Amino acid sequence: MADAPTMVAANPARLQRGWRLFLFYTSAVLLTGVVSLLFADLLWRTGWSASRTLLLVLFTVLFLFIALGCMHGVYGFFLRMFGTPWRITVLSKYRDQDISGTSTAIVFPVYNENAVRVYEGLRATYESLQKTGQLERFDFFILSDSTNPDKQVEEERRWCDLVRELDALGRIYYRRRLANEGRKSGNVRDFLNAWGRRYRYFMVCDADSVMRGETLVDLVKLMEVHPTAGMIQTVPAVVNAESLFGRLQQFANRFYAPVFIAGLNYWALDQGNYWGHNAIIRTEPFMQFCDLPQLPGRKPFGGQILSHDFVEAALMLRENREVWFTYDLEGSYEETPQGIIENAQRERRWCQGNLQHGLVLFARGLRGVSRLHLLLGISGYLAGPLWLAFLLTATWIRWFQTYTGLSDIPPVHAYTRFLDFSGTAHALLVFIICMAVIMLPKALALVELAYDPERRRAFGGLERATLSVVAETFFSTLHAPLLMLWHTRFVIANLLGVSVGWSPQVRAADGTAWSYAVRRHWGHTLIGLVWGWFMWWLGPSLFWWFTPVLAGMVCSIPLSVFTSRRSMGARARKLGLFLTPEEIAPPPELVALRANMKVHELTADTTPRRPHAGLAEMVLDPYVNAIHVTLLREKQLNPVYAEQLAGLGVGTAQVRELGERLLVTGPDKLTFAERLLITSDAQTMVWLHHEAWLRPGESLAPWWRASIREFSQRDES
Repeated sequence: MADAPTMVAANPARLQRGWRLFLFYTSAVLLTGVVSLLFADLLWRTGWSASRTLLLVLFTVLFLFIALGCMHGVYGFFLRMFGTPWRITVLSKYRDQDISGTSTAIVFPVYNENAVRVYEGLRATYESLQKTGQLERFDFFILSDSTNPDKQVEEERRWCDLVRELDALGRIYYRRRLANEGRKSGNVRDFLNAWGRRYRYFMVCDADSVMRGETLVDLVKLMEVHPTAGMIQTVPAVVNAESLFGRLQQFANRFYAPVFIAGLNYWALDQGNYWGHNAIIRTEPFMQFCDLPQLPGRKPFGGQILSHDFVEAALMLRENREVWFTYDLEGSYEETPQGIIENAQRERRWCQGNLQHGLVLFARGLRGVSRLHLLLGISGYLAGPLWLAFLLTATWIRWFQTYTGLSDIPPVHAYTRFLDFSGTAHALLVFIICMAVIMLPKALALVELAYDPERRRAFGGLERATLSVVAETFFSTLHAPLLMLWHTRFVIANLLGVSVGWSPQVRAADGTAWSYAVRRHWGHTLIGLVWGWFMWWLGPSLFWWFTPVLAGMVCSIPLSVFTSRRSMGARARKLGLFLTPEEIAPPPELVALRANMKVHELTADTTPRRPHAGLAEMVLDPYVNAIHVTLLREKQLNPVYAEQLAGLGVGTAQVRELGERLLVTGPDKLTFAERLLITSDAQTMVWLHHEAWLRPGESLAPWWRASIREFSQRDES
């Protein structure tokens, strides 16, 4: 299939998008307008003021956010119930498409990740793809940005072991950058500059991704039959959660996401979005059009774009390349943080990245739909501080009434005379409508489940699924105030110029210690107690309205501890709660992954490692040293790598001098950058291996003598 950007003159999806956008967003705006008028009428009863004007504005904006979420659920429900032809998987017949002339790179960018999990995920994907008979059309790449020498050593050793075990030499590659500029997007760009023109497509995976082989083949076929498609984004299913929090997130993802994504696809169609992983991308237009600019100004808003995926999709669409969701294509998996605190740490990075999109929002040439995607991403984090501002304004109004002695709700009629009931009933009506709008998508997901026997079995039956939805809703009610406070803090930190660091995600269900939970949640607890006391002082009736918000804050410490525990997740599973299709009938890829991870867990060496143990192993172990040097020599043939090395302005003689200092003084006397230079030079690493073993012990630093003794003892045992 030709890869040139020949555009279809009258794409039916594009002809329909205009009125779909109008219908979808008009529905949300009309719903917001009606409920906001009801709320304004409630405020009218109390006498108007500037604070009430602010409260109405905040209510209108916040309700628009939840109305948009509701409309995604409503539209998605009807589409899933009655079907829609506007999905990329049904626009044309692709199953019989020949892909013999294609080449696809599957890349796993990693940064100080759990190497065992990364390679076992790659193994499961590789073996699944092998069963399709199309393995020769694909190559796999580990793209390492790891800065920890222990991680580097393990990545290289496990790469060599995996290649040998799978007989995959020339099929699975490992490459590590010398300078990890640009984070993940820079890592992918560096790979494409060196290797991209060899591949028609590339598939970006996360460190925790697993893909079914048939799904990978189907994605290539879809790209082949849709030559104008630039990206096709799968909807990854969250799997392998063990803690209670992880299983709650996993259930919510698998149960609600299909309805919401169907609604999103209704108005986005071929102008969808990219989420940064588990998506296939056409290489040539991506290399040509999607190189990210540096944003003007200082960090955190200026500089490198952190949330690169939304922007890359927008740039692809700007050049008339389509971006699709394949929400009905199964076999795409990912994992999620297992604790509330770890989830918040991930949210911190996403918050800064999404707020940066405010500078991209008005970039020249972007399509209106791309601006909508960017705006929705920004609003997801602004909702927290806006919600907090709404609650504080309501508290202020009540305090002002108490302080001035004004009556709570004056005995006046509503502005619209047909609302012939008391002020309390009026407030209750607004509250019920808000709750109904929030809960409607969840209720519709249950209705869909009731009418789909196969899906009903996949979630353990209607009764268990209903109980799971109720329990998940109760947890979300407690969790939402914590997200509100965290998002507010994140937004304020960004406005004050505090930039987020770059650290690997924590996905293991290790459990949150009480002391750690106290350090991270004491502020939430204190805010909940003080605010609750103040509301009770203002009036018990208002206190009970605020109870759902205050309860999450006050209970934040035990909530964080207990939901992070693996035992609580196992207990919920034993009760039949939060079951997902991948638990009821695990696919072979996940079965193999779990079995291999269990073997590694049972055979893992838990002996504490000395500082710089990875560097010692890289120099002293002949096997590890040979792997490392071989990879370095291969990289030094790469013009991109050679250019990076030359850009540091350090010659071989200078690196050799650093190596001599390393032997004489030990690694603690060198900076991280100096150690990185040493381990990035093949000749120096060969020389260090010989010198460390052949020199007299007294000429080496004490650290080396201890490392040699430890290595010799381990070798003898």
